[in-house]
Amino acid sequence: MRVYAIADLHLAFCTPKPMTVFGPQWAGHPQAIFDEWRAAVRDEDLVLLPGDLSWAMRLPEAMQDLAPVAALPGTKVLLRGNHDYWWPTASKLRAALPDGMLAVVNDAVRVGNVVVCGSRGWITPGFEPLGADDQRLLDREAERLSLSVQAARSIRQPGDHLILMLHYPPANPPYPANPITRVIDDARPDQIVYGHLHGVAPERAMRHVNGVPAHLVAADGLKFRPRLLLDTHT
Repeated sequence: MRVYAIADLHLAFCTPKPMTVFGPQWAGHPQAIFDEWRAAVRDEDLVLLPGDLSWAMRLPEAMQDLAPVAALPGTKVLLRGNHDYWWPTASKLRAALPDGMLAVVNDAVRVGNVVVCGSRGWITPGFEPLGADDQRLLDREAERLSLSVQAARSIRQPGDHLILMLHYPPANPPYPANPITRVIDDARPDQIVYGHLHGVAPERAMRHVNGVPAHLVAADGLKFRPRLLLDTHT
């Protein structure tokens, strides 16, 4: 089994929203994602989708965006992004998801010998401190991430790989410690993936959190090709 990741699909089949306002590279991006996905991913592989999947506002409309993703090769693990306004309760989401689609919601999932945990995350302090509202939301997301890490520990078996997903980056320049990075330090995952940042080449983004490899997998930075994180057979 190989593990891939790609974030920020920003699909809008039901709620049209042209992404070309963010640059010409977004022209026809859904087809580019689907073509690159089929070229790389096999049925036995795992694909992590850390947020901003659909511009829909309600679950039924979002399912029209998720249906063609579900039809692509591989098992998919979803995480909520800041634009996934359609995201319902965990029970409603899991009842609606097609076969082969899983979601991390304050918990963790195990596929083969890979355990996936995570949370959306939030804005983190950088050159400027956070306001009270952003600090409150960041603390809440750190609590959710901690719950997910605890769930991962309960299902992880010897030899399993632990991957931690976020939508927001785990820290902002100059990368001071924050509630999210403190949870990561405690969890010590094998890898971290995150999205949210557009127009940033992955090699120019945050590449580790205290020694843990971190990968920016926003779709445009990957030229819409899922990034290979791990081959569990090697």
